[in-house]
Amino acid sequence: MENFRIQDDLYMHVNSEALENLVIPDDKPTAGGFSELSDAVEKIMMDEFETMAASKSYPNDYLKRACELYNLAKDADRKEKDGIAPALKHLAVLDEVKELGDFSRLYQTLSLHGIPTPINIGVETDMKNTKQRLVYLQGAGVILPDASYYKPEMAPQKEQILGIWTNVAKMVMTKTDLTPEDQEKYVNDALAFDEILGGLVKTSEEWSRYVEMYNPMDTDEVSEMLSTLDFKSILTELFGRVPETVVVTEPRFFGAFASVLNADTLELYKHWAYVTGLLRSCSYLSEELRDMGGMYMRAITGVAKMQDIDKFAYNLASGVYSEPVGIYYGEKYFGEEAKRDITEIVYQIIDTYKTRIKTNEILGEETREKAILKLSKMGVKMGYPSKVRALYEKLVFNTEDSLLDAMIALNAVRELDTLAQLDEPTNPENWAMPGHMVNACYDPFVNDITFPAAILQPPFYSLKQTRSENLGGIGAVIGHEISHAFDSNGAKCDENGNINNWWTEDDFKRFEAKVNQMIEQFDGIELPWGKVNGAFIVSENMADNGGVSVTLDIMGRTEGASYEEYFYNWARVWCQKAKPEFSQMLLAVDVHGPCMLRANIPPRNFDEWYTTFGVTENDKMYIAPEKRIVIW
Repeated sequence: MENFRIQDDLYMHVNSEALENLVIPDDKPTAGGFSELSDAVEKIMMDEFETMAASKSYPNDYLKRACELYNLAKDADRKEKDGIAPALKHLAVLDEVKELGDFSRLYQTLSLHGIPTPINIGVETDMKNTKQRLVYLQGAGVILPDASYYKPEMAPQKEQILGIWTNVAKMVMTKTDLTPEDQEKYVNDALAFDEILGGLVKTSEEWSRYVEMYNPMDTDEVSEMLSTLDFKSILTELFGRVPETVVVTEPRFFGAFASVLNADTLELYKHWAYVTGLLRSCSYLSEELRDMGGMYMRAITGVAKMQDIDKFAYNLASGVYSEPVGIYYGEKYFGEEAKRDITEIVYQIIDTYKTRIKTNEILGEETREKAILKLSKMGVKMGYPSKVRALYEKLVFNTEDSLLDAMIALNAVRELDTLAQLDEPTNPENWAMPGHMVNACYDPFVNDITFPAAILQPPFYSLKQTRSENLGGIGAVIGHEISHAFDSNGAKCDENGNINNWWTEDDFKRFEAKVNQMIEQFDGIELPWGKVNGAFIVSENMADNGGVSVTLDIMGRTEGASYEEYFYNWARVWCQKAKPEFSQMLLAVDVHGPCMLRANIPPRNFDEWYTTFGVTENDKMYIAPEKRIVIW
């Protein structure tokens, strides 16, 4: 095994042995890192589900329903008997769409039946007044992993991936009651309609600038954009009235909507909706169809085989009933001592951030005060929520139904519940992630951070790890999430989560210069599976930079601190082995940079890295002082 000097490659020096021994499971695209912790939680909770289901003893009605859905999803014989019939029953709604007027009349029916539509209407927080909600309008998803694949320079990858999808679609279509000629036509029409969408919908890079989603418009103006539909009648059916304002998240797409859905493209749409809707349904049909339907995604992520039925059933049920499942996991497997300790670290990091803001070179006094106010008002959610949202009382299904019928019924409950919230005030107490999820997040429109119980374990965090290791692990991740309040997106929201320019003009210019430096630090790095887009991943890289910056500050004031332990654990949490196909796809769809870059680039910006390991200009992990970036 090659010996990697830490001064040349921190990531490989720390992780090479682990990477050598990691084996990617046949049913997953990655091993190590976050996925290893997720697998461990999955195993614990699958055993819990099995025990509950076998004993028919449940801690509450939520877990009872979760286990009933688990059993339904595991019933291969039942799904085999149902075959493709449940999907064809729901897709039959498309037969009623004979002209454009029918689409408007049946929009809600199509949506509640899980049929893909070129417009998606929902209710979200008003980004400029986060105490209330507005109607949001979004376009369709595309067949390819991302709309960027429709750009001319991506033509070779586009043709290859569409070729895989076409083969899978044709295979699944043979199971329908359509003639061979119609099967061929439906698939070709689906590709033609998707081509129209691909040139208009947003790419992942565009979506990553989430503040740009906020384009509130008068409903009359939106109705004119959607001139081929009776938009107001759709809104009336959904809300019982016509709301005055609609937020158009994709102005380019809706500005050209007359070319997307019209009398000439209606049949293309119907066939696109049929084929993509059928493929989406395959997960809930027979094992043969679940296998077929998953071939496309497995091919483009390098996964060898589909997930076994027990894992599939658990992940489905724990996803639908995520909040009560997460509370159960948190109460049983996350201790109060750990919660107190990790909460202490959080507030130490927030206080350190405030101190650093006071002397920050970017900000003038006026902007500093507003940044400190934002930190003071930041909410902290650690572990799991104290109670289950009322929504979960409504998530009831008929155990005698097919799995697809049950899932469509459950999704319809969620959709109707969301629409009904238009005139309700927002609830900042809601959690963005369940307790059994190995992840963390910052919500810019609530101004809070969420750390589920499942991520609060080694190597990120443990009471048995040193404070230096915990600061290099969960501490830096906490700092990362706090930093999102001041990244290229979060900086545009105030202490209440509202989009609001709280910067002076000069301060924001200095900030934008730092953003551009961060883009340049990563942009164009060549990896075996593609080139890094620095603009796409800039917000996450700024957050990593902030997380390391603030925890290194704390390290300097921590008695007995070991910078070696800190940097080793920083690199350890990013240890991951991934299939090349998956890594290639992530470059197009994931706002996070590749793991080895996240481990190797942030430390190079800080003096502690150089003094700890004697890194000089002759080493690969060196950046000249004038090119080092410290933002917060």
